[in-house]
Formats: sequence, structure tokens, C-alpha cells
Amino acid sequence: MPKFHTYETVVTWTGNQGGGTSDYKTYSRSHEICGKNKPAIPGSSDPAFRGDPERYNPEELLVASLASCHMLWYLHLAAVNSVVVVDYHDESVGFMEEEEDGGGKFKKVTLRPVVSITRDSDLETALSLHQSAHRKCFIANSVSFTVGVEPTIQRA
Repeated sequence: MPKFHTYETVVTWTGNQGGGTSDYKTYSRSHEICGKNKPAIPGSSDPAFRGDPERYNPEELLVASLASCHMLWYLHLAAVNSVVVVDYHDESVGFMEEEEDGGGKFKKVTLRPVVSITRDSDLETALSLHQSAHRKCFIANSVSFTVGVEPTIQRA
């Protein structure tokens, strides 16, 4: 029988500069993303859409969610399969297509994890665990676009 989980966040717009949304060009896209008893994540829109480049935008957070989910599954699978990971770094990239009307959608996200393992760990197993992690990632299983994984495994 499946288990169901609920995830709650609060998004609060902090960008009212006095005139609210009376003009598209005059309000800030700044906002905060919070969870219960967790620090706020400063958010905005992408700079291409009048956002603050020093804040995270929803598109970056989506890519980060996919990368984090994959990493957490990978580390779990490594631990239960005797692969000792000593370093994990992923420079993922997402590609979004904007439509003429301003809407759009992600077309693809590519995860590029570079994983360092101990000399005693099996390289083939370490590499194959990425496929399992990808199949188990809740977020990758929930999106309608391609999520590719291009892993590199190296000895520490």
C-alpha cells in the first residue's frame, strides 16, 4: 500500500515598493520561500524577467531539486552497496523554452555529478548506481521533461 507525504512551504512576496503591482515595470519580484522552522530562501524571477540576479529563481530551484534528489538517492544506494563516496559535486543545467506569449516549459535538465570514491570501491557498481538513483528520484519521476544523467566516477 502506498504511503503519502505532504510538503508545505510558504512563499511571501516582499517586493511591494509602495505602489503594489500598479505597473509591470515598477514592482520587485523579490520573495521568500520558507518551511516550518527553516531559514528563508531569497527568491526572485530570472533576470530575463525583471528579477534580482542575486536571488534564486524558480527555474534554478527546480534544477537544484532534481540534482539534490538524485544525489541523496545515490548516496543512499552507495552506502548500502559498499561504495564509499568521499566527494560529490554536480553542476547541473536546465534548458527552458520560452513561448511567444511569455509562457514556456522546461525541455531538458542534465545532471553532471562528479563522484569520488575510495580505492576499495568498485567503479562499475559506483557508475551503475546512478541509473538506480535516477529511477528512484521522486522529483525526476514527477516531471514531464527529460532528465539526463552524465556521471563521472573517479578514485579519491
